[in-house]
Amino acid sequence: MKTNISDMIQMENGEVNILHALQSKWLGTQWVGNGITYDGITWLETNEIPKPTEAEIATEITRLEAEYDAQLYARNRKAEYPPIAEQLDILYHSGVTGLKAELKKTKDKYPKG
Repeated sequence: MKTNISDMIQMENGEVNILHALQSKWLGTQWVGNGITYDGITWLETNEIPKPTEAEIATEITRLEAEYDAQLYARNRKAEYPPIAEQLDILYHSGVTGLKAELKKTKDKYPKG
């Protein structure tokens, strides 16, 4: 299963680091992280591929930061959507049209892209 990097980064207060990059792009490799610096990464001999360079990791960090930033609208929407129980109540009393209208308020406030 692919790691949802946006969720993982969110748990880390939105900061992307070398460990996120390794977990994202080099999933399935084995390494030991002693801190969050390149020199603190011990690449295990059991890996079939060589340890990525600092430049490769920096490129992945940049990509992950852009991916995370691009999902700001989704994080904002998630925080403001009514709880599921409330959505079900709206659905029951106002139907699908009523629920769509309620959710549209948040979607309009935080447009995609």
